[in-house]
Amino acid sequence: MPHVVALALSDGVPIFELAAPCAIFGTDRSDLTGTDWYTFKVCSPSSARIDEWFTASTPYTYNDMIAADTVIIPACHDAALTPAPGLVDAVREAARRGARIASICTGAFVIAAAGLLDGRRAATHWVHAPALAERHPQIVVDPAPLYIDHGDVLTSAGKSAGIDLCLHLVRKDYGAHVANQVARRLVAPPQREGNQRQYIDPVPAPQGSDDFGATLQWALEHLAEALTVEQLAQHARVSVRTLHRHFVKRTGARPLEWLNSQRVRRAQQLLETTDFTIERIAALGGFGTSVALRRHFHDALGTTPDAYRRTFTAGTSAGDPANSPAQEPH
Repeated sequence: MPHVVALALSDGVPIFELAAPCAIFGTDRSDLTGTDWYTFKVCSPSSARIDEWFTASTPYTYNDMIAADTVIIPACHDAALTPAPGLVDAVREAARRGARIASICTGAFVIAAAGLLDGRRAATHWVHAPALAERHPQIVVDPAPLYIDHGDVLTSAGKSAGIDLCLHLVRKDYGAHVANQVARRLVAPPQREGNQRQYIDPVPAPQGSDDFGATLQWALEHLAEALTVEQLAQHARVSVRTLHRHFVKRTGARPLEWLNSQRVRRAQQLLETTDFTIERIAALGGFGTSVALRRHFHDALGTTPDAYRRTFTAGTSAGDPANSPAQEPH
């Protein structure tokens, strides 16, 4: 049976937070998977308002949401209001049945009211983080990351971070290759790391140097090489110390952390789209050895390259991309 995703509307829900799950889960993408896609249900009270302009018309109620495999709670109309008891009860019951629960922006207040975040880290829009922490002191509210994944419960920041969260769920269910194809159709970045900061200060190009984005692109095109921080700094024409500062501001990670995350992403793509050996993939990704690849892969994804390939194989060898630039927008 297809995986059922239920989107839980509440009265006055902002329209922006509905757009990402509707576009990603509610549009048939079976041409990308070769099998099936999600069954998408919008669950709502009767005549619930969407922002100030529309009224929801759907045959599905919160009772239908209880039986879903994944429940997504978008932003509430007003985070200062107590979430509707019917919604909280339905979320709690869906979780009890084993559903994966995810929230966008102030939807975290609903999950918190259901008691599913007690003793856990949680994300929400940074503007609402203090209110969530004050109302639920048993939760470790982190205003920095785009999203936090506990496996059974996920929370995210607001607006565009909802797209990141939904693509992250597709990546978990169908693999990086399919998620990247969906992102490409949405003209969205295929993956922003969950621990990337919500608000990143703009970085002016260092005086007398190339644009910093050019250095990121250059690094992506040379991932197979044993790049060093010194080489990156030299390409950007800045000091190593300045490079570190620019990397943290632009990507939310230090240079080597960013490089390793891009190498893992490259390995995911190769595992899904080629039949290269693990040793070959380690070389193309810049890990050097299969041992290093397996270590970084497990640290990042909690699984092995072999297990990942078995789960998300998308086809046989598509050619050797060793000298090709990254195909994903960054």
